[in-house]
Amino acid sequence: MSNPDIVVVGGGNAALCAAITAAEAGKRVLMLEAAPKPYRGGNSRHTRNFRCMHDGPLSVLTGTYDEDEYYNDLLLVTKGKTDEHLARMAIRGSQESQPWMEAHGVRFQPSLSGTLSLSRTNAFFLGGGKALVNAYYRTAEALGVEVLYEAPVTHIELDGDRITRVDFTHGGERHSLSPPAVVVASGGFQGNIERLVEAWGPEAENFLIRGTPYNRGDVLFDLLGQGVQSIGDPTQCHAVAIDGRAPKFDGGIVTRLDCVPFSVVVNKNGDRFYNEGEDVWPKRYAIWGRLVAAEPDQVAFSIIDSKSKDLFMPSVFPPVTADTIPELAGKLGLDPQKLSETIETFNGACRPGTFHPTELDGLVTEDLTPPKTNWARPITEPPFYGYSLRPGVTFTYLGFKVDETAQVQGTKGPVENLWAAGETMAGSILGQGYLAGFGMTIGTVFGRIAGREAAQYV
Repeated sequence: MSNPDIVVVGGGNAALCAAITAAEAGKRVLMLEAAPKPYRGGNSRHTRNFRCMHDGPLSVLTGTYDEDEYYNDLLLVTKGKTDEHLARMAIRGSQESQPWMEAHGVRFQPSLSGTLSLSRTNAFFLGGGKALVNAYYRTAEALGVEVLYEAPVTHIELDGDRITRVDFTHGGERHSLSPPAVVVASGGFQGNIERLVEAWGPEAENFLIRGTPYNRGDVLFDLLGQGVQSIGDPTQCHAVAIDGRAPKFDGGIVTRLDCVPFSVVVNKNGDRFYNEGEDVWPKRYAIWGRLVAAEPDQVAFSIIDSKSKDLFMPSVFPPVTADTIPELAGKLGLDPQKLSETIETFNGACRPGTFHPTELDGLVTEDLTPPKTNWARPITEPPFYGYSLRPGVTFTYLGFKVDETAQVQGTKGPVENLWAAGETMAGSILGQGYLAGFGMTIGTVFGRIAGREAAQYV
C-alpha cells in the first residue's frame, strides 16, 4: 500500500468534505472508514438538513437568516457554552458551503411540513443524509480518493508535535502508514457503552444509541491519552427523546418523537417533570434526551389525544392506543389512577385561547407545577395515544481542541500535521444543547478547512 499524502480517518460528512477538498488541491488521499460499505457515512446517514446563514433566498431557503440571529439561536441552546470565534466561523462558512455542496452532488428540497418548520433556516437534503453521503463518495472517488471500508484505526502515534504513524486493520491484517498529514473526522464515542457508563454512571446502560455504532471513540481516546488537548464535557451530547421501542443502535431519525409539545409527559411514577411547551420544537427537542435520562429507569411517557395525533412527524412505530386514560395507563405499564389524576389536574389548569401548532401561542396552564407555557390544551378527546420515551444519544461532545484552521492542539502548541473536523471537535462550539442541522454545518465548514489546511501543509 503506497503512502498517501493525507490520511482521513472517518467516513462521514466531515471526512468526505476534507477528502474532496484535499483531492481537489491535487493531493493523494486515503480514507479509512471503520464501517462496512453499506453502513458508511457515520451519523451523516441519518441527517436530514443543514442549518445555513443567508442574506436572501438561497436555493430552497426562504427569507433571510443573518449571522447574529443564527448565533443568538446557538446561544439559547448552549447557554453561552461556545467558542464565539469558531461558532461564527461555522455560521459564516455555512453560506458559502451551500452552493459548494450543490456543486459536489448534493441536491436539496423544500423543507418538510410538520413540527420542524424550518424553511428559512435549514436546507433539507433530497433523499436525506444517505443520498448526501452517496453523492460525496461518488465525487471523492471521481477525484481519485482511495477508500478502505472495515478499516478501523487502532493507533495514531504522536511523537512530540508530529504524527509519525497511523496503524489500522483491514482484511484481517494490520497495516501502518506514515502520511505527511492526517485529518481525524471519526466522530464521538457514543457507540461504546462502557465509555458512556464511565462518564454518566450506570444509568447509561439504559440509553439507546440512535447514531452509528461504529463511532466508538478509539482514535479520540488514543490521542487524548498521548497529551492532545481535549475540549468539552464527556457527559454532554446530542441526545433526544426517542421511541422506547427503538433498537439499541443505529435507529436514526425515524425513531425520534416530535409529539412532546402537544402532549403531557410523565415519568414511570405518572408525574410530570418539565414544561412540554417551553419553546418551539427545533429549539427544544434536543434537551429531552437529557431530561428523560434524569428520570427513574431513564424512561418517560408522552400522552396525547385524538386532536393532536396528526400535528407532528409520525414515528416509525405506531402509538399505543386506548379509549380511556386508565386503559392507556395499563397498556403503558403505568398506575391507572395516578395517570388519570395527573391528566385531570393538567386539564383543569388549561385556559381558553387560540391554538397555533407551529408558533408560540401562549396557551398556558394556571397554578400548575411545572407549568406548560404553550400549546396547553386539555387531553379529553378519545382515542388516547401514548409513546414510551428513552434517551437516544446521537453523538458525544468530548473532542479535540482546535484553532481556527482546524489544527489540533497539543500540550505545547499545535500538532504540526494533525487536523480535526466534525464531531471530534464539535465540543468547541457545542458546549451543551443542540440546534437542528448544526452538526452538519460544523462538519461541512471545518471539514473543508481541515482538507484545505492539510493540503497546503503537504
